[in-house]
Amino acid sequence: MRALTISALALLLSTSAFAQQSTVKGNVELDAKQKNVAAIAIGAGNAAKNTAGSIKGNANVSGNTKIKASQSNTAAIAIGIRSTSKNEVGVIGGN
Repeated sequence: MRALTISALALLLSTSAFAQQSTVKGNVELDAKQKNVAAIAIGAGNAAKNTAGSIKGNANVSGNTKIKASQSNTAAIAIGIRSTSKNEVGVIGGN
């Protein structure tokens, strides 16, 4: 239970290295792993997301890009009107 709490806290405090309007040129290599992680959204219009190995936004990636991401024992739960949940692995573009 303590590991789950620490993982959830780390997920809440972490931010994406590449925010909106991303441009990556060169040799990029991401190796991300998530294990025993949960994201929960409760209420109207909320989102629960578990994302591993991600470059999001308006991504323009060129060069030798390699993403190796894995998830195990992950859960994303959304409860409420207009709430969403996602488990994403190895995402390059998106919002």
